[in-house]
Amino acid sequence: MKNKKVGIIGVGNVGSTLAYTLASKGICGKIVLKDIRENIVKAMALDISQAANAASSSTLVSAAKDSNDLKDCDVIVITAGIPRKPGMSRDDLLLTNAKIMKIVVKDIEEQAPNAIIIVVSNPLDVMVYTALKVSNFSKNQIIGMAGILDSARMSHFILEKLGYGAGQINASVMGGHGDDMVPLPNFSTVAGVHLSEVLSSQDIEDIVEKTKNGGAQIVKYLERGSAYYAPAYSTSLMVEAILHDKKEVYPCAVLLDGEYGYKDIVSGVPIMLGKNGVEKIIELNLTDEQKELFKKSVTSVKELVDTLNKNNFFE
Repeated sequence: MKNKKVGIIGVGNVGSTLAYTLASKGICGKIVLKDIRENIVKAMALDISQAANAASSSTLVSAAKDSNDLKDCDVIVITAGIPRKPGMSRDDLLLTNAKIMKIVVKDIEEQAPNAIIIVVSNPLDVMVYTALKVSNFSKNQIIGMAGILDSARMSHFILEKLGYGAGQINASVMGGHGDDMVPLPNFSTVAGVHLSEVLSSQDIEDIVEKTKNGGAQIVKYLERGSAYYAPAYSTSLMVEAILHDKKEVYPCAVLLDGEYGYKDIVSGVPIMLGKNGVEKIIELNLTDEQKELFKKSVTSVKELVDTLNKNNFFE
């Protein structure tokens, strides 16, 4: 896809690993990296460009001098934001990252109004909501990456239990990206065989709990920082599906407009992903228990949105 251009805003571990993945696989023709740390982003662009040449990829990687360099991007990935610091409340973190998102999205709207935007910044679901509310982008243009990552984590834990089926496991997760996500064992398979056929209910319950804490476990081991290989690769799948118009079905965070009984809130649901971004939202036939868990997940996101509203963020 030599004529396709991807912008990545925020070149920390996730952003740089994503750029490396896209460039080494030749998924797009151009990648533009943007970050407030100018020297870091120049170094990253140079390093990844050299990796692309080693991989015989024709992808060109450059560091943005300013927002103008995002002009005409087909896809823009936002990983910008700050981690929670000692003494910082969750509300402070939410407001700070929402302010960053507002600035970033306004820049994109000016330079690349037709771009599809993939949000990776946390807290993810409310950052997608913020990006939509502070801009004129349509709801199909802004998508949050989390469901693919959470599903990949669930697949890992299934493989860990089974000891076989690598590459043949399809796990499914819905809801917000956090403690209230909703793993869906009854929509998860190993080579087309339902989990209940190969695992006990206790094993499945254990997998569900491990999936919910998959990211926290990595943070615990690292002590400082969080996962980036799996988030970056998951994001690359979304970029590829959009640029190549693959019509892939992935769980992603999107604005609901009546689907699953909810309106004007963002949550992770299965969608068809293509050149127009969100091309279709797929409604699964959930059990009563899953509906309740999904409701709890949506409520968690609504509470964060309420915090922004109480602070007059959208006025």
